[in-house]
Amino acid sequence: MDQGRVVEAFRLEAGQLGQAMTRVSAAEWGLPTRCAPWKVSDLLAHVRVVIAWLPGMLAASAPTRAEVSAVEYYRPDDRFAPDTNVARIALAQDHAAEQLSGAALADDFNATWQEVDRLCRAEPEGRVVRTRHGDSMLLSEFLLTRVVEVAVHGLDLADALGCEPWLTLQAADLVQGLLLGPDGAAALEKLGWGQLRFLRKATGREPITREEALDVSRLDIRWLTLG
Repeated sequence: MDQGRVVEAFRLEAGQLGQAMTRVSAAEWGLPTRCAPWKVSDLLAHVRVVIAWLPGMLAASAPTRAEVSAVEYYRPDDRFAPDTNVARIALAQDHAAEQLSGAALADDFNATWQEVDRLCRAEPEGRVVRTRHGDSMLLSEFLLTRVVEVAVHGLDLADALGCEPWLTLQAADLVQGLLLGPDGAAALEKLGWGQLRFLRKATGREPITREEALDVSRLDIRWLTLG
């Protein structure tokens, strides 16, 4: 995965999310999202938390080699266990509660993603990092998982706010490639789905009928484990 391409997709997608959040009204921060029990403020706090791991990762010594890809990162292990999810929910809620207002939370998110973007752009191609779960990954592969977070939860936030999705083409293409591999366009054509509809279905944002599930199985598409 080209590191520069992932960094640029992260910048564009996080920028769109950040701009959208600056327009959220005081009342809208309390709206429920599909990611229960999170409300809008909690969900944005979660996205902020998961990208805020990067500065510490980049400040640490680089592992000698990468051992885990972005696809392998989503393996169904303890990181998606019930206890881990409970801690993930609480961490986001605590961060949201620490902010003085929704506007302050939006400003905090924007400052965080901009710092991450700046730091990642300063790293050489092939930089290896270690995640908080202990995975040794190329920065490009780990940052791809952050693009997934920003893009997919951006859909959740747009839906909660009753807005049209702001998903960027650059982020959508990367997430599609992660889910479908290099032949993704051909698979989508066989399914008869547009890109946005596919991403919603593949990440549980839209239900899949029995017939659609059979089509997915025939195409040997593997859904990732998402928390």
